[in-house]
Amino acid sequence: MTVMTIEEMAAALQPGQAIAGLDLGTKTIGLAMSDLGRRFATPRPVLRREKFTLDAEALLAFAEKEKVAGFVIGLPMNMDGSAGPRVQATRAFVRNMEQKTALPFVYWDERLSTVAAERALLEMDVSRAKRAERIDSAAASFILQGALDRLSALSRSADFDD
Repeated sequence: MTVMTIEEMAAALQPGQAIAGLDLGTKTIGLAMSDLGRRFATPRPVLRREKFTLDAEALLAFAEKEKVAGFVIGLPMNMDGSAGPRVQATRAFVRNMEQKTALPFVYWDERLSTVAAERALLEMDVSRAKRAERIDSAAASFILQGALDRLSALSRSADFDD
């Protein structure tokens, strides 16, 4: 498994390969999937966290079922750009995943993704109980959509340079 930049992922992906977005929480892992054209992020049901081995197995089963070519994982930076304990936990999770898979991971700054997800769910008039169930996958979808938008911009830039 490789940790790479979004630019490196753009170069490594083949046409028609989908990628997944992850919002790593303490109790759940929010999931989102791109379409095969890598234009749209769609939330998927969350994975309930148990212990790392079981979490990794569930995540890899999801990746196999969905034919995931790589992961974009939210990096929960502090608003001032510093890295706190959640960033360390996310990096440790990815380091542990290196032993389990060859699929690449890209870190993506997720500042305000949960706020944006909450706002979107409120605008859709989703009840408080349903918001609690869906917030992590909605945040994963915002994380992934940001990365997909960047991949699209990189593709347009490469086309322009040719």
